[in-house]
Amino acid sequence: MEGNTNRDFLNSDPLKTVRFGGSVAETLEKHRQGDFGDYELLQHQLADPDIKDAQIISWLQEFRSCVTLLKKDHEQLVHTVLKLPWVSRSQTVVDEFLAFLGNLVSAQTVYLCACLKMVVSHFTPKRVIVCEEGVDISDSDDEDDDLPRAFDRSHDALQLIIRYVPSTSRFLAPILQDNFPFVQKSSRTLECYVHNLLRVTVYAPFVRRDVLELIVGRMLKLDVSVSRADLEGAEEGVQEQSTDQETLFDMDEDVPAEQTPAMKVTVHPVGERLDALMTVLMAYIKDVCHVNGSFHAERSKELFRDLLSIFDKLILPTHASSHVQFTLFYLCSFRLALTEAFLDHLWRVLQSPSQPVVLRQSAAAYLGSFLARAKFIPMQTVRACLDLLVGWIHGYLDSQERSDRQVCCDLSLHGPFYASCQALFYTLVFRHRAILEAGMKKGLEYLQSMNLERVVMSQLNPLKVCLPSVAVMFAAVTRKYQVVFCYTILERNSRHALPVVHGSSGRDHVSTNTNPLDSFFPFDPYLLRRSGLMVEPLYQVWEELADTELFPTTTSQQASKEDEDDFLCEETPPAEVILGMTPSSCGSDICGPSSVGSPPPNRQWPFRL
Repeated sequence: MEGNTNRDFLNSDPLKTVRFGGSVAETLEKHRQGDFGDYELLQHQLADPDIKDAQIISWLQEFRSCVTLLKKDHEQLVHTVLKLPWVSRSQTVVDEFLAFLGNLVSAQTVYLCACLKMVVSHFTPKRVIVCEEGVDISDSDDEDDDLPRAFDRSHDALQLIIRYVPSTSRFLAPILQDNFPFVQKSSRTLECYVHNLLRVTVYAPFVRRDVLELIVGRMLKLDVSVSRADLEGAEEGVQEQSTDQETLFDMDEDVPAEQTPAMKVTVHPVGERLDALMTVLMAYIKDVCHVNGSFHAERSKELFRDLLSIFDKLILPTHASSHVQFTLFYLCSFRLALTEAFLDHLWRVLQSPSQPVVLRQSAAAYLGSFLARAKFIPMQTVRACLDLLVGWIHGYLDSQERSDRQVCCDLSLHGPFYASCQALFYTLVFRHRAILEAGMKKGLEYLQSMNLERVVMSQLNPLKVCLPSVAVMFAAVTRKYQVVFCYTILERNSRHALPVVHGSSGRDHVSTNTNPLDSFFPFDPYLLRRSGLMVEPLYQVWEELADTELFPTTTSQQASKEDEDDFLCEETPPAEVILGMTPSSCGSDICGPSSVGSPPPNRQWPFRL
């Protein structure tokens, strides 16, 4: 029996209760006198990966008693203490560490930034080494079930620092920015960090605008790095693969549609990351604007101001972003007052001569796309915006007629005018049915009161500059209701379109610039699956104009029957008036997915508002 006991003792690891060297106070004194032996031994023991809870508690208690001795020359030792694995230990260790942290930042503010960096480093899953094909690869531990508890403890530590050091507000935002994970990290790592950043804004509102600007900026980088065509192609590829598998393995058995598993995540890797972040940010917006399920006006207005400021700074100047702008789309859906405030802001930017031309044109694109696509905008508001647009356009024509200069189609001189006309035409294509449904006679009188014939027939020739798909559909709608006839102008513009020669690798090809405004519609169909569930009920999909009399038989081509919202097809056959770009058939389940995936319940944490 005694032999077995000795053998077990010899084969077992020693208990980590033995300490070497003197106390912390004695070690610091020896270090001051030039004796570094115990100092280095102390650092070595603190860095032991197998250190026990009892040892951590003992060390922290000693450090608390002599925190005033930890001057700038002890920076390396303090950093070693801050690296202790406290978030994953017992509650006693956590309490002791927080007590030490409070003493340290109170007595030695020189270590404030180091403490903040330590806390923020716990906002993402810890790093683990994964062996793949014999190669060690560093990756995040996305399956750690203790993540919510670790995040809670990190936020407790940050709140404690903010409470003890009011000047934290000056240093926190840059540290949050510096620690933001690289956008190529896993979607889970990005999702955790963004979620924790948004949690910080709940108890540290002074940093909210900076945090939102940081998040939106990183999301925009993801958004513009992947094209809509790439996202759609990835989805189509998976659907074709799924269809092929069903054909191969399910030929003898009919599987009910309700039993077919829905695709719950965005397939494209960049789209998946963006989708995760959009889901978190939209959930945050909803939580901020609602208290116990009821809309909170004051908090919503404050959040709207922050997001609108970020919109002006980052989103509006960014060309061809596809999804990030839907954060404001979603926020505006909560109340008409928010919608009207956003429309009013876009209108002010559009008609302000002091704004850069490119921003005015972008504002026009946002205005038209928002009016066309947002289901929640009542027709009274749509008509009010159309009245403003029409009035401004006619006022612009008046000013050109009064001038001594010759008026002609010149994009460099009249960019905001052309952008406004395109926004008007685009909105009418989408909203003409709603205008006429209230009463055909009054609706037609309203359309005729716009005097669209003057706009279309003017020397500025807006139909020549507008996207062909917009011009063609506007011509079809106005012809059907005999508001204005545009086909003669479209034919003339087509004949006068100047070809552009492009050279590449010694091969020249000729094309026609069909998008001289370099325009895009910011609220085109939303392609991300998880976050798309929040957008789908609010979104107006394109409803095909199925009436055969819409297009004149001599110049039109039959509209294609595709299962997607394809209002703005990019392929444009040259020298054709009706270019085969008429919107195709679309069901309401195309623009937003019918089902989205969400993280498991234990992976979602409230913002504690």
